[in-house]
Amino acid sequence: MFKTTLQNLLPRQGDPRKFAQQGISLQGLVPIASLSRMVDAIEESAGEIQVDLVFGLSEEKKKIVTGYAKANVSLICQRCLSPVTVLVESNISLGIVWDEEHALALPEYLDPWIVGEGAADLYEMIEEEMLLSLPAVAYHQESCIDSKLLVSGTPVEVKQEKNPFQVLEQLKSSPK
Repeated sequence: MFKTTLQNLLPRQGDPRKFAQQGISLQGLVPIASLSRMVDAIEESAGEIQVDLVFGLSEEKKKIVTGYAKANVSLICQRCLSPVTVLVESNISLGIVWDEEHALALPEYLDPWIVGEGAADLYEMIEEEMLLSLPAVAYHQESCIDSKLLVSGTPVEVKQEKNPFQVLEQLKSSPK
């Protein structure tokens, strides 16, 4: 079984079907700056994604890749609009298939990874998995805004404005 060390960059290209047949494990780093859609989704593109992939065959004899990817990424806090570092983790469990027709034959616990002939872009697959794992809303764990700006437990008095249709109601009810 072939294995890369974690200090190395993960290879960008590889044939996942051959990797699965040979039972190859890959461990390495992916620079976030090399993932254009990921760069667009986060605040800062510095850093790396730690990746551990295991290629093999499932009980149903389907070619699969399992593992994880994780990275600390900088997002915008939705409370204070300042950068916040968030740990993003993705558990990878994909069935390697030729096309969508073969994807329908996968067991429910596997998501399809549709690859054409020859080498596939491993970075693209990792980028997709990480994008799916980004939180919908990011915020600091500790209080990051002034407590005076928060609505307290006391009731807030709301002024009711005059209903503009009230005049019409009065006209309707008045005799002609």
